[in-house]
Amino acid sequence: MSGHGTPIPMTSHRADPLTGIAEVPGDKSISHRSLILGALAVGETKISGLLEGEDVLDTAKAMQAMGAEVINHGGGNWSVHGVGVGGLAEPDQVIDCGNSGTGVRLIMGVMATSPITVTFTGDASLNKRPMARVTDPLALFGTQSVGRSGGRLPMTIVGAAEPTPVRYAVPVPSAQVKSAVLLAGLNAPGQTVVIEKEATRDHSERMLAGFGAEITVEDTDEGRVITLTGQPELKPQVIAVPRDPSSAAFPVCAALITPGSDVLVPGIGLNPTRAGLFYTLRDMGADLTFENMREEGGEPVADLRARYSPDMKGIDVPPERAASMIDEYPVLSVVASFATGKTMMTGVKELRVKESDRIDAMARGLRANGVMVEEGEDWWAVTGLGPEGVPGGGTCESFLDHRIAMSFMVMGMGAQKSVTVDDGTPIATSFPIFTRLMTTLGARLETTA
Repeated sequence: MSGHGTPIPMTSHRADPLTGIAEVPGDKSISHRSLILGALAVGETKISGLLEGEDVLDTAKAMQAMGAEVINHGGGNWSVHGVGVGGLAEPDQVIDCGNSGTGVRLIMGVMATSPITVTFTGDASLNKRPMARVTDPLALFGTQSVGRSGGRLPMTIVGAAEPTPVRYAVPVPSAQVKSAVLLAGLNAPGQTVVIEKEATRDHSERMLAGFGAEITVEDTDEGRVITLTGQPELKPQVIAVPRDPSSAAFPVCAALITPGSDVLVPGIGLNPTRAGLFYTLRDMGADLTFENMREEGGEPVADLRARYSPDMKGIDVPPERAASMIDEYPVLSVVASFATGKTMMTGVKELRVKESDRIDAMARGLRANGVMVEEGEDWWAVTGLGPEGVPGGGTCESFLDHRIAMSFMVMGMGAQKSVTVDDGTPIATSFPIFTRLMTTLGARLETTA
């Protein structure tokens, strides 16, 4: 069932060739951070291209509840009048982060070193997800937290009145944990240091520097060492949010598996800490090209052209690539179903603590549609059935997870028989125009109210 209302099943029927231009929404990760850092700057930050999915809108409401003035000017254009580092106010109400693990963990970091108390909750999916991976390092600053058993929401965080700077080695690759600690370090005196053995998406570091924070990144024998000097005055920015590579993954992958397809997805952010899926697809033999490569707002950007690719082969995905494509493994497993041979994915235990256990959720759904899947705690493998070889015809659980739902909608476009998910409503959390965009390209999607 959906945490946002009555479940609405969705079915994807085998599609004719997908063609046209897919204008996907703004990057979710950058949208969250734009609102949060805008709220901590002194003055007005102007944002264009903001993703207006439910996850990001919940973050906007949270920043407003903590004292920032957040204004929607329409058409993805927003402004944030910030309160300055250390200027957050205690909200009058519980902060509801909906389905967004990114939103809740980053906001916990933001308020952890201010003398305020905030209670967080979310939908049924978010309230099952572990928060200790963030609250444990935040406790090093002097923050206190009380939640349900297993460190789950609802949870009350008491910010540190006299925070101390922290040196923290992130135990597992996680941009959310890294970012929460860095955001907490903004209002701590001295230098906060985060060490990560494997590089994760670096939007927080780039954006902190853009807002005027003193931050350095150094590759050492320990790993990637990020040093932030606390208590800066952040300067407001004008931010053009690039289009989301995680959203682009769905029209790109749909085109690769649907006979006759040729789809252009313009203006996609190709930050090297986010673009692992596209390089993996090309390693498999996908007809995927990067056109008009350029830089926008400090981020590399290109137009992606994806064409039907019947000659794709299964590969061993390099485990060191996992952090740069962690959200894209579900739809990659769909593409792997249409390749020839086995695709092995390792170093992916992070998938088990996302909006759902994504390895289990995808394995169940793939098997229901005639695909063989093997799995372990930190790996899984999909044996491809070749172009047009996936039987389909199954009904899959979305487990309140937008990426699971969209991945199976993509599968239905190339499978022999239609594919259904029990609830398509979670898609709105990250990609509210998914159905309209895919239908414009030629997909046949049907909802059952």
